[in-house]
Amino acid sequence: MSTPAIQDMAGKAIAEEGMVLLDGPDGVAVTMTADAAEGTGKALIRAADKARSQMAKPD
Repeated sequence: MSTPAIQDMAGKAIAEEGMVLLDGPDGVAVTMTADAAEGTGKALIRAADKARSQMAKPD
């Protein structure tokens, strides 16, 4: 089993019939309730902020 490639392209989200559909890179596709999508979005923003703070800063 190979390690998935790190992605630098954002997924695309749309709302359809009361659900949120997320289409991501490499064929990732997820359908969520509005509440699940909102929670996922907030968690992604928190994780992105933390990841940026973890990046090595130039001397």
